[in-house]
Amino acid sequence: MQIISNQNDWAEQDPDSWWGHICNGTKRILKESKVNNKEIISIGISYQMHGLVIIDKKGNSLRNSIIWCDSRAVDIGNSAFNDIGLKKCSENLLNSPGNFTASKLKWVKENEPDTYRKIYKFMLPGDYIAFKMSDIVNSTRNGLSEGILWDYKENKVAEWLLNYYKIDTSLTPKIVENFTNQGEITSKAANETGLLAGTPITYRAGDQPNNALSLNVLKNGEVAATGGTSGVVYAVTNKLNSNESTRINHFAHVNYSNKNQLIGKLLCINGAGIMYKWLKTNTSAKSYQEMNNLADNIPIGSNGLIVIPFGNGSERMFNNKNIGTHFFNLNLNVHSEGHLYRACLEAIAFSFVYGIEIMKNDGTEIKLIKAGNDNLFRSQVFSNTVSTLINKNIEIYNTTGSVGAARASGLVDGNLDKFSDFLSKNDHVNTFKPKKDNQQYVKAYNNWKNELKKLLNK
Repeated sequence: MQIISNQNDWAEQDPDSWWGHICNGTKRILKESKVNNKEIISIGISYQMHGLVIIDKKGNSLRNSIIWCDSRAVDIGNSAFNDIGLKKCSENLLNSPGNFTASKLKWVKENEPDTYRKIYKFMLPGDYIAFKMSDIVNSTRNGLSEGILWDYKENKVAEWLLNYYKIDTSLTPKIVENFTNQGEITSKAANETGLLAGTPITYRAGDQPNNALSLNVLKNGEVAATGGTSGVVYAVTNKLNSNESTRINHFAHVNYSNKNQLIGKLLCINGAGIMYKWLKTNTSAKSYQEMNNLADNIPIGSNGLIVIPFGNGSERMFNNKNIGTHFFNLNLNVHSEGHLYRACLEAIAFSFVYGIEIMKNDGTEIKLIKAGNDNLFRSQVFSNTVSTLINKNIEIYNTTGSVGAARASGLVDGNLDKFSDFLSKNDHVNTFKPKKDNQQYVKAYNNWKNELKKLLNK
């Protein structure tokens, strides 16, 4: 889907375009699968995190959604962090307000006051889709935590942060539990989607917590990783503390409860798979598999070619510094497209390892990494590099976030034990294990880090 970028570091999408794609998609699925809509017993929603959607009293979207990779509110979040203080943000929010939903809403208030005055409710992207389906405005504790709007210490909406931003607290949606009936398909939505009126929406989560659930990452020490447009390392922990509230983000996990306070520690790498996609678009490669095959034939370290892959906006793990994309040591007599592909895969893998080192230094326990079979982890170069450098197994599972959300929608009682057993027995594809001879991997990684440090110190 198109990302609208009217200014540098801005990123927006029309929320109604999401809805249009969903309507087209559900009708096509029903037609091609020949599934009767009466057989669909529940709906689960997985959505892009941190976005801001605002509606008026009639339910109309007031402006394009300011989405996850938009950087316009960085200074707003930084100022809030400095004013409120490290102690309060770390203990209550487990995060800096940063460039998240609350800060984006403050940007609208400051820069588009006429639009702000028309707001009835603000939402996360998944909340808006649930609203379009059910005509009910609500959100979840998990969702509000993604917007840095949840106070873990007080176990309620962080209204004090909204008050700091001088945002009317009545704009906050009603909160519903995650594994429960959150609304039902209306007649209007049924006509637009082909789904049956009355079908309940019973699960909703942001893409990364939901990806973790899809991979059966539900316990302390388990890690879910994904390498799509951005890269994410998402570690589940039962420790509600962090010394990295600006570089690592902390969200209520899908199975967070008052008795089971499990947090997802999320490290996001904005510039990841988008780099590989850029190469595919601008070279002769016809598929990612062709690129992976060529990369496999290039030695570790790509004969000295180094890529810095951060060209998709500011990077939180660099304290919101935007260092861009760079190529070093390109030798026109030596390097081929295969070298470009391998150097790119290694660069993204190195950025994952760099992020994991930050998480380990913050006291995060990492026992095992799980990833889906539909992204960068399909590449042997990528997965072997990460596995070897962190010295941990990487298990690959044949599932996706959409499959996980669909399965989770059946958990109206929140019982995850049988769910976990099913995933473990049915979805595992293969395991990447660390290479015993890791010297070339370590050398290549250190060379990459040296170039990165030079850029960070500029």
